[in-house]
Amino acid sequence: MNLEFSDDQKFIQKSAREYLDANCGLEVCRGVLESDASYSDNLWKGLAEMGWLGAAVPESYGGSGMGQLELVLIAQEMGRALAPVPFASSVYLATEAILLYGSEDQKKRWLPRLAKGDAIGTFALHEGVGDLELGETTLRFDGGAVTGVKLPVLDGDVASLAIVLARDGAAHSLCLVDLAGAGVTRTKLASFDPSRSQAKIAFAGAKAELLGQSGQGVAQTERVLDRAAVLMGFEQIGSSERALDITRDYTMSRYAFGRAVASFQSIKHRMADWYGRNQIALSNGYWAAWALSTGSPELGLAACNVRVAASEAFLIGSQEMVQMHGGVGFTWEFDCHLFYRRAQLLSLALGSPSAWREKLVRRIEHTNQAA
Repeated sequence: MNLEFSDDQKFIQKSAREYLDANCGLEVCRGVLESDASYSDNLWKGLAEMGWLGAAVPESYGGSGMGQLELVLIAQEMGRALAPVPFASSVYLATEAILLYGSEDQKKRWLPRLAKGDAIGTFALHEGVGDLELGETTLRFDGGAVTGVKLPVLDGDVASLAIVLARDGAAHSLCLVDLAGAGVTRTKLASFDPSRSQAKIAFAGAKAELLGQSGQGVAQTERVLDRAAVLMGFEQIGSSERALDITRDYTMSRYAFGRAVASFQSIKHRMADWYGRNQIALSNGYWAAWALSTGSPELGLAACNVRVAASEAFLIGSQEMVQMHGGVGFTWEFDCHLFYRRAQLLSLALGSPSAWREKLVRRIEHTNQAA
């Protein structure tokens, strides 16, 4: 297993950081959060021009044809910038699902639009509060149409198409729904992180296409979520690393009793613990990125590991960021709450860390039984 990225891949990450530093300062995230906008349209167009929206899409379908390793590095930089765009929904989920299971017609129709940013995709999975057991999905697919409600759907208010898990007879299937069609009603929901919108989508006989093989929706969804967990894990790692950098700089410049706050042992220990959690998440991320890029059967275990480790690193790190900033850490003017909000949202976007822990245990037991 080679955990070193190539020079070309490192150059892509460096270019991504430079572009986002110049075009996506934290004021961009704050601007979306404090407005009625669902995302930054200017930034979205810029990402499309950079070719990142189609990073893993083959050139034959209008993408950049870079690959998964390049995409995880871009995801890490997107997290570092707290980019307020539907990148995860469209790139990690919808695009991946169509690449994996779309027919040739579906790929030709949707992938070029997704890669250019002309279309935004999302994955409509949840049907209420809490973790969803995939086999308990109630929205129905029958006669080429879907009926039911999905919520919350990340970026569902701005998406052009949705990949939907639906009950199909006695089993489940994945469906592709053009959200501009009839029978679709969308309601924007209040979000704990307003820089990433969420919506309720009601389908009333909306026209839908089967995506992949009928009756295989649960297994297909599991595979899509595993792949997205790796990419979102790198996004969480990037965010936690940036939060640590900001907090370190602040504690080194803030003085108490004639000394920099960063010089106090209690702060040093907490900083070291935070750094350690980031490195554990990154180590798991490297394993998962390798498994994702090579098609390794280890992806299932690796995805669970990075999902849990990255969620914990960012969740705990964002709390530490607020605490180590002292009284001002709780104020609107400081950026701590931007990271705290994003940490909470991303930790639940693909299912909670506890659900992924349980999934990890089940997969380990299955592996041991098969050995």
